[in-house]
Order: sequence, then C-alpha cells, then structure tokens
Amino acid sequence: MSPTTTHPTPAARAQPSGTSYGHVTFLGAGPGDPGLLTLRAVDVLAQADVLIADPEAYDVVSGHIRPGTDTPLQRGGEASAASGAAPERGGPATPDDIADLVMRAARRGKRVVRAVAGDPGMDTDTTTDMLALAAEGITFEVVPGIAHAVGVAAYAGVPLRDPEGGDVRFVNGPTADDRCWTEVGASDATVVVSTTLEAVAVTAGRLIAAGRKPDTPLSVTVAGTTTRQRTWTATLGTVERTLKSAKVLPTGEGDRPVIAVVGERSAPAQREQLAWFESKPLFGWKVLVPRTKEQAASLSEQLRSYGAVPSEVPTIAVEPPRTPQQMDRAVKGLVTGRYEWIAFTSVNAVRAIREKFEEYGLDARAFAGIKVAAVGEQTARALLRFGVRPDLVPSGEQSAAGLLEDWPPYDPVFDPIDRVFLPRADIATETLVAGLVELGWEVDDVTAYRTVRASPPPATTREAIKGGGFDAVLFTSSSTVRNLVGIAGKPHNVTVIACIGPATARTAEEHGLRVDVMAPEPSVHKLAEALAQFGAERRAAALGAGEALKRPSEKRPQRRRARTP
Repeated sequence: MSPTTTHPTPAARAQPSGTSYGHVTFLGAGPGDPGLLTLRAVDVLAQADVLIADPEAYDVVSGHIRPGTDTPLQRGGEASAASGAAPERGGPATPDDIADLVMRAARRGKRVVRAVAGDPGMDTDTTTDMLALAAEGITFEVVPGIAHAVGVAAYAGVPLRDPEGGDVRFVNGPTADDRCWTEVGASDATVVVSTTLEAVAVTAGRLIAAGRKPDTPLSVTVAGTTTRQRTWTATLGTVERTLKSAKVLPTGEGDRPVIAVVGERSAPAQREQLAWFESKPLFGWKVLVPRTKEQAASLSEQLRSYGAVPSEVPTIAVEPPRTPQQMDRAVKGLVTGRYEWIAFTSVNAVRAIREKFEEYGLDARAFAGIKVAAVGEQTARALLRFGVRPDLVPSGEQSAAGLLEDWPPYDPVFDPIDRVFLPRADIATETLVAGLVELGWEVDDVTAYRTVRASPPPATTREAIKGGGFDAVLFTSSSTVRNLVGIAGKPHNVTVIACIGPATARTAEEHGLRVDVMAPEPSVHKLAEALAQFGAERRAAALGAGEALKRPSEKRPQRRRARTP
C-alpha cells in the first residue's frame, strides 16, 4: 500500500466546468531530524508552488523546496501573488489564518504543501482543514510523518514495548482530562506523555494521584531527535528534584513537545545501553570547518554522523587568473587533441574548466578521447555533476601523493600523446608536477584560478570563535590556520584544535594554538575520524570518573553578571 493517500471527494468530481482548483498536500515533517523525512515528502516539496509551514516544520523541510517557492508564513503571513493570501492582521498566524492561506492558494490553482511537525494525523487542526477542503471540492493528500512520541522515544533509547508486549497509551498532557489520567493511572500500560518542561512535575503528580507508584521509572527528553536532545531518567517521585538539580531550563523549542515515558516495561533503566543517539562521540559538538559548504559537503556529512553540528566558514575566495591567455590556450589544446590526460586536484579546478567551457560554448563532450583523473571522491563527484566520469581516482590516500601512486608511467606504445593538462590553483605545490615528470609525462601546469583570503565571517561567528562558542575547529592546511586567524581571530583556548598533519600543526602552534588532535594520514576524512576518536575517549574518561558530560565549549568561564545597584 502506498504511504500517501489521495482524497478525490464527490464535490471535486462535481466541480463546475471551467473551475480549476489546485491541490493540497498535508505533510508530516517528523519530530525534528531532517533525515527522518520520507522520500515521498522530499518529492512533494520539490514540486510545491506554496509552502505553508509551522516554524519548527519549516526548519526541517525548507532545504527541499525549489527556489521561488512562496512561503507566506515565513514572510509574516503577508499577501503574495502566488498564494493569494490576505494580509495578516498582525501577530502570529492563528489556525484560522493558516486555513485561510491554504484555501486561497488552492483556489488559485497552486500546488500547496501544508507542513506540520510530527504527523498530520496527530494534529486536530489539520483534520478540520481537510474537511473544509473536501466540502469545497479541492483534492488533497496526506504524506505521513513520524510522530513526536514515537520518534523521540526511539532517539532517546527508550523502547515502548518489551518482548512480553504490554499496552502503550499516548497522552497529550495539556489537553488530557481527569478521566484520562485516572484510566492511565489505574493501568499498567506504558504511558507516553507529550507535555512541556514546566509541566513534567505536574504530570508525575497526576499519575501518582491516579494510582501509579512513586518509584515507577520515568524518562524525560527535550529537543528530541536534534543535536540539542537531552534525556534524564528518574522516577515519578524524584523527577522534579532530578530536573532541578540538573538545572534544566526551558529549551526555547517553541511548541515542540517534551516527551516523558512512564512505566516498568518502557525500560528507562536500560537507557545507558540503548541511548545510541546521545552517546555518539561528538554529540552536540559545534565544529568549525574552514571551507565553503560545497567544498565541505562530504566532510560535514561525516561529522554529522558522529553527532556534531558542522559550521562551514570559508577562509579563501576563488578568483580568475590575472592573465587568462594560458588557460585559453590549454582549453583549445584540450579540444584539438594536445593532451592524453587532464588531472583535477580540486572542485575549484573543475568549476574553472566548466566556466571556461561555457564561455566557448563547449560541454562535457569535449572530453571525448581524453583520460580524466580526480584527486579524490569530492572532486570526482563534481566531475560527475558536469557529466564526466573520471578514469582515475586514488585507491588509497586522496591527495597528490595518492594520485601519483596509481598514475601509470608514460608508455610510447600505448600512449599516443605524452602530455598532461593540469589546471590548478596559483599556490598549489609542485608535488604532482614533479611526480608526473618522473613518470615520463610532459605537464602543462596552468593556473586555472587564484586563491585569496575570504571576507571576514559575520560578527556573531567571529565572537563565537574568539569566545569559545565552538567545541572544535578542523584545520586542513597551514593556509586555513593563517587565514582563519586573519579574518576572524584566534580560537578560544577551550576549543579543541584538530590538524591534518605536522606542517599544519606547526603553523597552529606558531599562532599560539594548542594542537589536540592530528590526523594519522593527510586526509580530511581521517582528520574527522581522529576528532571522533578524541571525543569518544574524552566521553569515556568523564563517565569513568563519574563526571557530568560536558562539551568543551560548556567548560569555558562564564561571564559574571553585573550587579544592579
């Protein structure tokens, strides 16, 4: 059965001739982790004309919409040509305002996505909106999402059922009446309560008053499925004291619910073994990656797999070469058969060639008959997006040295041409050129682009770097050390400094930084692995000493508040 259900109403079939309504998709954005969106949700978002999303849902789905998609709620609910919405009267949009936005956009023939946090089936306002659409003959469909209660419990490592089974009851704390509390209190079912941080103690008291024992196990999770997630285990009788001693404050998560799981079968006592999400080695760490988002894509994804929150800050900017004539001649030689090979040592080199091709009206077909090499997987992916599949990618270390290890020596019998085109940066090292010459090749070493120091990042980022707001920074070259310090200042001494190799580490030390982590090999992915290992060892040491787990940035000295006279 398809996970998506379309509702063609009788009224829709009776639609007057000439009337052309749009279509509405009610989409569940899940509990907070963007990775929990379904494939169907991603497909629908990519086709939307109008996205009407609650703030917490927008954060999850916005990365999948097309440029130009109208988002009236994110613009303050003002009128737009796309949605046909009436101007908002001021203040947050009410359920009636939102229903009106949906209806007006659908009447104008738009493809509308109404995104809600969790699952639409758990949202009573969504049901009301569906009935209104059905009454007007507007077709709609539902794309389910993972409900908060189920998703958050899974991420907290709290199973809702054990092998022996048992009932599970879901309770919406703010709306539950006395009869509901009496029923769940008298049962032995596992109770999953969607509540607020401030109401957890009240919830525990109600369950005790309804018959649950004060020593019944309880888990409380805030900001579930995000890297801000925190879970505490206690009992109904001790939870208020536990939260107070942990100095738990409101999370600022808006209406996103806190999930409390109560019951003997929910096994909160086993959470130490089952807490797979919060036990990731870099869980919640804010890691500064001194690269552009495009350059850092695979590295940032790797860091996220360790639980980190990467923040890309470019330290260099790319500009065309001062004299383009050499590049022009090389590209013409590429087309006329001057080269046997072309070697790409960066994504920027791929971009430079692609832009030059577009300037001449060429495309990927110009590479026909030429062997193509890429220094690593990221560069290879950039080539594939261009329509070119590389013939050679290093099987080992992804660097110039790794490329040379796999590069074949020139053989006049099998190689009709002995020349290699090497488009690269103006500051690149000579390692690859020297190695290729040693293998018998002639090399046209061409400056395809220049690297210059990037503009300073926003003031908030500079303050976080200097003030200890980042838990770690990854330095992938000596130039990233010099440039980051130059444009943003020196990282705070609580920040973990990770370097890709000895030369980069020496540069960091010359700038007064303490190097904590060094990659075993000169690879950005090995560097990320080394940082994760450092985080895992740090976590194990804290647990072994019985200390509270704190990120490096949480150990910085707190500013004293000025006394008021």
